Amino acid sequence: MAKVIKVLIVDDSASVRTVLSDIISGEADMEVMGTASNPYFAAERMRQDVPDVIICDIEMPRMDGITFVQKLMSQRPVPVVICSSLAEAGSKTALNALEAGAVEIIAKPRVGTPQFLMEARTRICDAVRAASQSKPRVRRATGTASEGSQAKLTADAVLPPAASGRLVDRTTDKVIVIGASTGGTEALRRLLEPLPADAPGIAIVQHMPAGFTAAFADRLNGLCRVEVREAKTGDRLMPGLALIAPGNSHLLLQRSGAQYHVEVRDGPLVTRHRPSVDVLFRSAARSAGPNALAIIMTGMGDDGARGMLELRQAGALTLGQNEESCVVYGMPKEAMKLGAVAHELALERFPAEIMRFANEIAPRMSHAR
Repeated sequence: MAKVIKVLIVDDSASVRTVLSDIISGEADMEVMGTASNPYFAAERMRQDVPDVIICDIEMPRMDGITFVQKLMSQRPVPVVICSSLAEAGSKTALNALEAGAVEIIAKPRVGTPQFLMEARTRICDAVRAASQSKPRVRRATGTASEGSQAKLTADAVLPPAASGRLVDRTTDKVIVIGASTGGTEALRRLLEPLPADAPGIAIVQHMPAGFTAAFADRLNGLCRVEVREAKTGDRLMPGLALIAPGNSHLLLQRSGAQYHVEVRDGPLVTRHRPSVDVLFRSAARSAGPNALAIIMTGMGDDGARGMLELRQAGALTLGQNEESCVVYGMPKEAMKLGAVAHELALERFPAEIMRFANEIAPRMSHAR
């Protein structure tokens, strides 16, 4: 029997605690270990039993959620999923929670259409499952329905695969496409920060809620030499620019002549995600082929694995983050199983590999197995 994930819910709103409890209790592989209205009561409950995952709000009385996460990570690391209305507003406070050690951020469930409630349930349950598999580390203190209850669509739901045998011409422009999920916010910072200002154009899918990616991009833009911003339809993917898919929208790479631009598109959840790495990778296989380098990074589930295989078959260079440097070795592992990854590398090696690819002159043959 698979281990049941014990969840502790910490929120000052009784109604939110009830809704989250109902969602968690409805899953066969999860149980609500307890609820608490603030971190002090949560700490008391944890003296009796340690949860596998904590779902925590940010704005709470007596102690805010970020301080609570900091204390946990400096004393007794437990995977924390931030569930906050601030996520919808793209609050930089929520980003601070990720930097403090939280592994996921999701928006609080609210009243809406049945489809919205289904997707919210999916995101919550997938976030808990991802967090339960993460490896939280001690940090120095500083001053949606379940998988089985919703059809799991492929990238076919957004765009068709490339025609069999279709080849993509090599161009002078090279592009980097990256997919990440749990643990990806910190991993992306570590990948982008060392890159020089003339690095190839980069398109990124990081699983995040709507309204949250703009603040994430702004934070990275202030740390990196490349420009980082949230993608908009029509943006040209050019050297020195990294574009991040907006939360709740798919990101596609398109080619016009020898140049590349992006399209932000609505559509159903693909592999239970919007944006989906599979959608970005398939679009890159169709439009860039051997002109692309694809990287699949830390994250729960299998989003991106099939798209990366298509990229490899189209002649792209495909890299996966190795298990030792992943917070959750899920997405890279699934891509490896499919034979989609040409090489696995530690996180710190990606910047040099990107620039090696950028300076490569001789054409490469397809890496397909």
